[in-house]
Amino acid sequence: MTALLEAHELTKLYGVVIGVNDLTLSLEPGVHGLLGPNGAGKSTLLKLITGQLRPSKGSLRVLGQDPWNNTALYRRVGYCPEHDAFWDFLTGREFVETLARLQGLSRDEARSAAAHALGRVGAGEFLDRRISGYSKGMRQRTKLAQALAHRPELLVLDEPLSGTDPIGRREIMDLVVELGREGRSVLVSSHVMHEVEAMTSRFLLIYGGRVLAAGDVREIRLLLEEIPHRVRIACDRPRALARRLAGEVQVQGLEVDEAQGELRVTTRAPHALFAALPVHAHEAGVRVLELVSSDESLDAVFGYLVGGGR
Repeated sequence: MTALLEAHELTKLYGVVIGVNDLTLSLEPGVHGLLGPNGAGKSTLLKLITGQLRPSKGSLRVLGQDPWNNTALYRRVGYCPEHDAFWDFLTGREFVETLARLQGLSRDEARSAAAHALGRVGAGEFLDRRISGYSKGMRQRTKLAQALAHRPELLVLDEPLSGTDPIGRREIMDLVVELGREGRSVLVSSHVMHEVEAMTSRFLLIYGGRVLAAGDVREIRLLLEEIPHRVRIACDRPRALARRLAGEVQVQGLEVDEAQGELRVTTRAPHALFAALPVHAHEAGVRVLELVSSDESLDAVFGYLVGGGR
């Protein structure tokens, strides 16, 4: 089986700025999530994969071929960019048909493929309206349709959920899952872990242009369990609550801020803390106003890995 993607010491420099840094990896066909905070190098890597950028050093093969200046390969890849690049005077249907023609489809094939793709992404209600009047969510659906229309072997999606409403997000996530079940390969980037987790169990964590970790969701969750979580509790008597929580084995640190009415707790077992908190608050006569776990996120994984586990 030909690898979906193979990179060896892949590097992309923008002058002295590093976009992708000495990256070596191999991906098998299927649905993969590319996760990282903004500026991590996700978009640069996707542009290298889709042949928009040439590597500064190293090698890259997509579906067994070098993507740079490879027109034949472009017809096997569908790309949904993060940023818009529309001809706003066209309707959604006209836009998708035009790009399908550029991918080598005949006029009749392009017309049929555009209608099918737009319907599949839920754009049927507005496909004959001019793009200039589209909302952000409508534009996202149209970008996704043009990437799908020519039935590519590999679909590359750069932050496809950005700007969509809750219903749109759910529909796009469900579509990616469906494509995977159909045997399509998808590489989807995001900075929100739970969104990508709803689409695939296979992850790449990228930071500073490097892949820090790769694996399935269970392996990534193990990383999360190793991270000290910081929980912020807004309440009317933070010092009294701190005295109660001090004896809990899962609590590693406590910081009281009387001026802000907050208690900040460091723990490696946030769920156990959340379970014990109502009992302690009730017995101490403390009224809890807000509870926020700021570290139950992908950024916590990156901070932990970059900091060497400290």
